[in-house]
Amino acid sequence: MSELGNLSIALAALVSAYGLVAALLGAGLRRADLQHSARNAVYAVFLLLSVASGILLYQALTRDFGNAYVASYSSRDLGFWYTVSVWWAGQAGSLLFWAWLLAGFGAVVVWRQAGYRELMPYIIATVMGVSVFFTLLLAVVSSPFARLAFAPPDGQGLNPLLQNPGMFFHPPTQYLGYVGFTIPFAFAIAAMATKRLDDEWIRATRRWTLASWFFLTLGVLFGMQWAYVELGWGGYWAWDPVENASLLPWLTGTAFLHSVMIQEKRDMLKVWNLVLIVLTFGLVIFGTFLTRSGVLSSVHSFALSSMGPLFFAFIAVILIVSFTLLALRLPWLKSAGDLDSLVSRESSFLFNNLILVGAAFSVFLGTIFPMISEAVRGVKISVGAPFFNQVNVPIGLALLLVMGLCPLLAWRKASLANLSRNFLFPGALGLLTAVGLIVAGLRQPVAVTAFALSAFVTATILLDFHRGAMVRRGHGEPYPLALGRLVLRNRRRYGGYVVHLGVILLFAGMAGSAFSSQQEAVLRPGQTVTINQYTLRYEGISQYPTQSAMVTAATLTVFNGREPIAVMNPQRNIHRGHEEQPMTEVAIRSTMMEDLYVILAGIGEDGTANFKVIVNPLMMWMWIGGVLMSLGTVVAFWPERREALRARARYLVGAEA
Repeated sequence: MSELGNLSIALAALVSAYGLVAALLGAGLRRADLQHSARNAVYAVFLLLSVASGILLYQALTRDFGNAYVASYSSRDLGFWYTVSVWWAGQAGSLLFWAWLLAGFGAVVVWRQAGYRELMPYIIATVMGVSVFFTLLLAVVSSPFARLAFAPPDGQGLNPLLQNPGMFFHPPTQYLGYVGFTIPFAFAIAAMATKRLDDEWIRATRRWTLASWFFLTLGVLFGMQWAYVELGWGGYWAWDPVENASLLPWLTGTAFLHSVMIQEKRDMLKVWNLVLIVLTFGLVIFGTFLTRSGVLSSVHSFALSSMGPLFFAFIAVILIVSFTLLALRLPWLKSAGDLDSLVSRESSFLFNNLILVGAAFSVFLGTIFPMISEAVRGVKISVGAPFFNQVNVPIGLALLLVMGLCPLLAWRKASLANLSRNFLFPGALGLLTAVGLIVAGLRQPVAVTAFALSAFVTATILLDFHRGAMVRRGHGEPYPLALGRLVLRNRRRYGGYVVHLGVILLFAGMAGSAFSSQQEAVLRPGQTVTINQYTLRYEGISQYPTQSAMVTAATLTVFNGREPIAVMNPQRNIHRGHEEQPMTEVAIRSTMMEDLYVILAGIGEDGTANFKVIVNPLMMWMWIGGVLMSLGTVVAFWPERREALRARARYLVGAEA
């Protein structure tokens, strides 16, 4: 079966190359037969990579430890779902997962978007070109079907850090986001190749972009949650290089989502939108490069490999081809509209873009600085969290401010009367929030500013909902019905507002970290440690085996005053095959106001235990914010009936042609 898997990957590489050439020749020679053959090649690549993926999953589930990849990441005591996650747990498997998703997305585009006949050959060529790169990596550099000389009785098992629900969901959602951005990038290349540079390609890819952004957002959030509960340091974001690599395309992708609205509404920023989608896809490949190459130290990355130069060369090809096409098409990219005023909704979108791209640039620079320093001085100099926080906290506050200003401004030019009327309530609420927090004793300027801006932005969004509902209510609809129909009739706008409400809660949770407190203590049974209003009494240690580990758990009774409110059991576990590296399992008690986070840092031979206790305020609101962001994206993504009918008609016309 391993030979069949390798053959499927090799054939997928050959068919991808054929699809690339056939699509380009079919477009250049106007040969319908070659174009049709290129479309079939996309389906064939998906089928071949599905066969390879099915074989890998079968070998993992049947414990075929003669497969070197399966032996490295699986074991007999691994549960079903974690065995499935072996598919993307290692380098070769994750590359196969990436290539399979790409082929699947390409097949969906060919199937569902036949109406874009002129663009389709170049879309196929772009998707197949990316597929050539990944399938060749699998065929030549990192095959998931390499065989061992002798099959061991058991595998090494999945890294204990990866045996967490967050890591089961984090890589697939992040890959769905990464790979999804290939489609709008392919449409952009096709638009430049055909000189079809109106907003057709943007409208065609709006849902692809939203879906990709949605999954990338989920991937980042799942990664944050995994880091919080599994790594045992009390935080959720350490500005790790691979964390940064996932954030970079999210930032530019968010800028692109906002910027395309100006092109649709005012026929402006055509060049800028093309630049943004090229950068976003380039950063997707850069993020994959960082994870696979191992050139930067990260808890998320794989071992150092020979893939780094190949990824670097591929990124160079992407940028050279894209920007050469862009330069050649500049005469066709003149904007029909102009920026009428700095005080307008267009300007707020533009400032939003500049802030997001500025954040991306600062994160990118800090991330690659160790590589630059090594190339120049021969020594890797890492950039730590203080740099990223110092640069990006003001950028984040500016983004929050612009997010609140945008709904208050009219298109083209806002009048003074309009500004004064719209700003009165939100501005007053933001100011009162700041004053109230200062009076209550809060003295951290950044946190006070963040909470005040959050109140301001929330007020602007709710005010927009209220005004829209009141207009509909004037036609005789009850307020709840008017509000619901308002959202359903303009899902893109109000779904976006729900996303913004989620972002506000995310910012509030981050601002809460300014009030975090921690305490360390070495305790004997019966002794206590106090932090804020909590007293934790150490009761003792228990040890017991599980199917995969020897568990050492401490028991602590938590008191609020004199009243016991919880029992917490932080652990240090020794997993089979990883005896040299005890794994910390933290205990967390979450409420709407704060998290009590307890780490068992060490155990003494004399019966003492070393604990680190942290109180993280407002953490729950971060995760609620993530849920709201996801919900808002689904609302914005969901098609309206008229739009669905137009898409179906366009598909039928293209299919008949």
